[in-house]
Amino acid sequence: MSPLRMLKHPSAFLPVAMSFGALATVVVFIALHGTEPQADEGAAAHIWQLLMAAQAPIVLFFAVKWVPRLPKEAVPILALQIAAALAAMAPVFLLRW
Repeated sequence: MSPLRMLKHPSAFLPVAMSFGALATVVVFIALHGTEPQADEGAAAHIWQLLMAAQAPIVLFFAVKWVPRLPKEAVPILALQIAAALAAMAPVFLLRW
C-alpha cells in the first residue's frame, strides 16, 4: 500500500483536515479582525483549540494501528500530520496569541 492509498483511512486524513481547519480559522480571524491580540478569547480561539486537541487521539490511534503494520507507508503520513499541526500552530506562536 502506498502512502497516498493510506490517506483514504479516516485516521490518516482527519488530523490533516482538522489542522487545515484550524489554520483556516486563524486566517479568517486575521482577515476579519487583524492581528492585534484580543482582550478575551473568542469563538475562533475555542474552535482552534478544539480542532487541535481533538486530533491528538486520532494521531495516536493512527500511529498505534498503522506504524507497526506498515511503517514504510505510515511514517510519511505521520510526518504529514505533524507538519500540518505545526503549520496550524505557527501563526498562533508567531503572533504571540
